[in-house]
Amino acid sequence: MVARLREQRHRQRLLQVAAGPAWQGDRFDAVFSDELGFPLQDSRMRRQFKATLICGDLPRIRFHELRHTCATLLLKQGVNPKIVSELLGHSSVSLTLDLYSHVLPDMQEGAARDGDGAGVVKEW
Repeated sequence: MVARLREQRHRQRLLQVAAGPAWQGDRFDAVFSDELGFPLQDSRMRRQFKATLICGDLPRIRFHELRHTCATLLLKQGVNPKIVSELLGHSSVSLTLDLYSHVLPDMQEGAARDGDGAGVVKEW
């Protein structure tokens, strides 16, 4: 993610050079902006996001579902709920576990089936 954000900063600098004195980005300090440095409008972001999903052959979700999707995928991949909670900025891991309890039955089922939740069936 850090590498991608650095690439975006580089793209922003290229836009700034191309815009010359018309550049407005210093007023807004937006990570993603239009060609003149103005923050992206919601409608434009939604269109670009939808196009990205289509190009990547990804499931159609709303932009505002990204946070929830990320947390769900991390938990399903076995990332420690405490780490997910910190990434989301939740006040406690119990809040995260309450909000994402729908993911936990799958995790519990896998752990019971696999013996240790690592995806390997144990021989007894």
